[in-house]
Amino acid sequence: MAEKHEETFKINGENLVAKVKELLREGNINKITIKDKDGKIIAVFPVTVGVVGLLFAPALAAIGAIAALVTECSITVERTL
Repeated sequence: MAEKHEETFKINGENLVAKVKELLREGNINKITIKDKDGKIIAVFPVTVGVVGLLFAPALAAIGAIAALVTECSITVERTL
């Protein structure tokens, strides 16, 4: 069975969408969790195989809206190794 690994990145809200796009291009992502600077979960986006292109566009729009509201946040990425 594949091992799961989590990475967390602290980022400014203005760079949030760009970082999520970069992570999606890297691949092997199962879930993206966005938390505010206090650690409160704002959003969780499951990423299934094949849902990276146009089907993920609505989630990117939601992430853009989140970015407009937060100044600092963290992204936790769950990957399958």
